[in-house]
Amino acid sequence: DAFTTPVADSVMGYILAFARRLPWLDRMMKAGMWQKLPGRALSECTLGVVGVGHIGKAVLHRAQAFGMRLLGNDIVEISPETVLELGVEMVGLEDLLRQSDFISLNTDLNPTSFHLINERTLALMKPGAVLINTSRGAVIDEPALVNALQEGRLGGAALDVFEVEPLPLDSPLLKMEHVLLAPHNCNASP
Repeated sequence: DAFTTPVADSVMGYILAFARRLPWLDRMMKAGMWQKLPGRALSECTLGVVGVGHIGKAVLHRAQAFGMRLLGNDIVEISPETVLELGVEMVGLEDLLRQSDFISLNTDLNPTSFHLINERTLALMKPGAVLINTSRGAVIDEPALVNALQEGRLGGAALDVFEVEPLPLDSPLLKMEHVLLAPHNCNASP
């Protein structure tokens, strides 16, 4: 439970970075370009949280304050009181992937979550969706994610965890402009 707050804060940081285009605006300004990029207000967006445990609930609680539409998915039944308190609609994984602008993976690694995000599930995602993984690297089939990103089916990805850590220096993820990466650091807090 000690990592709940820093990880949930990091997820919201990634959501804000992509919605408001902050890293890209910063890079453009530092390159001498004065150009506006379209952004989105979070209240116009849907967040899907896969894994509504301690961290997933903390992410939903924070997103609720921004007025986001909230979807959740878990293999464990979430109490009606929690659903009501968070204002989250519990849905099947496929519905969550089809409807979400941002997808936050907050599940542990187990037989049901290994490569949960794969070629088939990536194909279900809303065009332009952003995938955020602060859980376990093996929840995502990385080659399938790389293909989806290269084909432009996703709006981007924010990854703090990887199947192989440290991330190999020849990973295509390191060269992608619409990908934010961190070295398994989201749990860092004094």
